[in-house]
Order: sequence, then structure tokens, then C-alpha cells
Amino acid sequence: MGKLHFATALLPEGWRDDVLVTVADGVIAAVEAGAPAADARRFPGAAVAGLPNVHSHTFQRGMAGLAERRGPSADSFWTWREVMYRFLDRLSPDDIEAIAAFAFVEMLEAGFTAVGEFHYLHHRPDGRPYANIAETAERIAAAAAETGIGLTLLPVFYRQGNFGGAPAAPGQRRFLNDRDSFERLLEGSVRAIAGLPGAALGIAPHSLRAVTLGDLAWIAQRWPEGPAHIHVSEQVKEVDDCLAAHGKRPIELLYGAVAIDERWCLIHATHAEPNEIDLIARSGAVAGLCPITEANLGDGVFDTTHFLAGGGRFGVGSDSLVRVSAAEELRALEYAQRLRHRGRNALGEVGRSTGRRLYDLACAGGGQALGRAIGAIAPGRRADIVALDREQPSLAAAQGDVILDAWIFSADNAAVSDVICGGEHVVAEGRHRDRDRILARYCDTVRRLEAI
Repeated sequence: MGKLHFATALLPEGWRDDVLVTVADGVIAAVEAGAPAADARRFPGAAVAGLPNVHSHTFQRGMAGLAERRGPSADSFWTWREVMYRFLDRLSPDDIEAIAAFAFVEMLEAGFTAVGEFHYLHHRPDGRPYANIAETAERIAAAAAETGIGLTLLPVFYRQGNFGGAPAAPGQRRFLNDRDSFERLLEGSVRAIAGLPGAALGIAPHSLRAVTLGDLAWIAQRWPEGPAHIHVSEQVKEVDDCLAAHGKRPIELLYGAVAIDERWCLIHATHAEPNEIDLIARSGAVAGLCPITEANLGDGVFDTTHFLAGGGRFGVGSDSLVRVSAAEELRALEYAQRLRHRGRNALGEVGRSTGRRLYDLACAGGGQALGRAIGAIAPGRRADIVALDREQPSLAAAQGDVILDAWIFSADNAAVSDVICGGEHVVAEGRHRDRDRILARYCDTVRRLEAI
């Protein structure tokens, strides 16, 4: 797609009409407002930059709905995790690819155009590596290639079951590597994404409970560039266990162990204390917030209001993929703060659209966290563009920033009409170009898994 024409588009300088976007090799080469369409491909909707999805475990899409039943004890992340372990114990590489492909289709149809896949399902169900240690990483890359989504692959280093070198549980066998095998996994992952345009590779020490401080220092020194993601302070029990093992809270411990800077993305950080929130903000790291999953798991609420007041940067992710929606992640983020602080437009600024502020910040923080030149309709950025349907009822009278407010707070996925990803038209009239085939394979997969 060499030239694209949008009736209106959100550019870095604001909303402009009759916007002509020239694309070369998947990258925006030029943007011109007030231009005729001429021979360009025309899109009548309102165009915005595609939203980055900073945190995903695609295989978990296949278990959506399976953990929504109360157990004999108080349900929590930890009881949900046992359901997850039982589910992943069934998955073959073919299953992993089929589920990932459909998850990526749903992301694209929802307005996400790039994803950080926090990939820890490495080995066979009994823990033995596949002949190709990067077998499942290759399947994630194949799903990204098939669907057209932009990929930042984040192979996870998982060494132990909990703080203090606790042995891994049976359900964690598929995750485990030592330093030598993780080196080989990274080498294989480089090969896995080599054919994907614009793909990035990062590192992901799973959490402070899953690696030692020595491992953390090693991985940060061994791979000093590129995205680095880690789960931190998601659960109260995690914080308590960290205090018991180290006498420090997780974020304090993390910042004392390695140099945290702009390349880091701290996933969840739900139970950060005010001084820890300030520490994240000052370091330039991105807080990777997953409001839908955090609500589904009963994790708690990160104090985003405090974080943004200190200049903090954030991105949003769909994590467990129990629900896939770019708009709803931002809406849930704002609504959680409204409930926490008992006021409206909690993350807004005086006189400014709350939806616009959320979107701008999530695009900037998400692009930073994924290590990709995305998040804006501007020269030099990847041509990741979402066109919103202005005939959709909630957007019918919307102009300017109200378009974003109407999408995020009312229309949701129904407003996404067309999606351009790396210059490719992957979603038209709300449907991915290969939806039927990918959906059929996904349904066959999950039905077979449920029968096991």
C-alpha cells in the first residue's frame, strides 16, 4: 500500500483533515494534511496510530472462562494459576501456534497493532526441551507472520519456584532454563524472528521470585540493550514473600540489584508504595499495566494517578487475554482510578480530553517498552494505523478528541473498521483478512483440548 488517504487523522500536531500518508517498506515516508486523495487508497474513517500491547501470554487465550468458578477456599491469582498450569500441560507446539494466531487476530481487530509476547512456555509438558529449544518461539513468530501483527518477542528466564531457591512446581516444568539453555533459547529466538519485518527481541526475567539476584544481574549484563520486561509486585503474597526472603519490597529489591532505566518495563507493579511509584517514574521505566486481567484476577489497583503526577510512563497490555480490547484496557485503567479516588476524569488534565491523554501516553509508553518506532502517524514510524468508523453510533457526531473519548468510553471494538499494520491492510470492515480460517483452526484446537 503505497499511499493511504484518511478523511481525518490524529497527527502529532493534532487532528487534521484529508491526510495523505505515503508508505515505503512498511514505514511512513511522508504525511501531508489537506491533500487530495488522487490515486491513494481511501479510508473514510478517523485514523489514529495503532496501540501497542505491552504484555501478552497468548496461550492463555485458550483458557478464557475456565477459571470462573469459585473453589472451596478463597479464590485468588494463586488458585487461578493452578487452573492455568493444568491447561498448559496439554498444549503441543501446534496448539500454541493456533491459539496465538487467533489471539493476534483479536488484537488487530481491537486496535492493537504491535505486541510484546512474554513467552515462557518453552519445553515439553514433562520439562524436557524440544529438539529445537526455540520450537515454541518459532510458533509465536509464525503466528505473527500469518496475522501481520508487529512482534516484540520476550523469551522468559525462569529458574526457580519461589524466593530462596524453592524447587519448581510440576506446572512450572515447561518454563525452566539454566543460564546455558537460556543462552541457546535467545540464539534460537533471534533466528525465529529474523524474517519478520520490524520485529524486536528482548529479555524477560520472569519475576524476582523466579530468578535469583545473581541471575538478574547476569541477564542484565549479558544483554545490555533492547527491551527488558519483568513481573513485579503483582500480588500481596509476592510482596510478603520478598520481605521474608530479603527484608525488602520487590521494587526496592529490583532497583538495588540492577540499573533500571528507559528500556525496562515493570509489569503490573500493582502493590507499589508511593516511594516505589516515584522511583519508577524517576527512572524512566514504563509501568506495564493490564487493567482487565488485574481486575479479573483480583490483583488490586496501581495508583496511576500518583504515577502520572510524577511524570511516569505507562503502556497497557492484555496479559491473560480473558478479554481483548484496546479501548477497554484504557477505559478500565481510568475507571479503576475513578473508583479508587471517587472522582471523574481521574487521569485527565484540566480542559483536556481524558481519552486523548490516555491514548497519547499509552502509545508513547508502549512504543518505548516494545523497542519499536511506532505509536504515531509520522514519518519514520512504522505504518501502524487504525481507522475508526464514524458511522458507528457513538462516533456519529464526534469531532476531534471526542472521537477518542467516544471509542474508549462507549463504542469499544465495534468502532474499529480498518487496520493497517506495517503498511498491510490486515483488517477491513472490522474483520481480519484471514479470520475465518484462523478461527476455525482455533476452535478445533480448543474443542480437542477440552475433550482431553
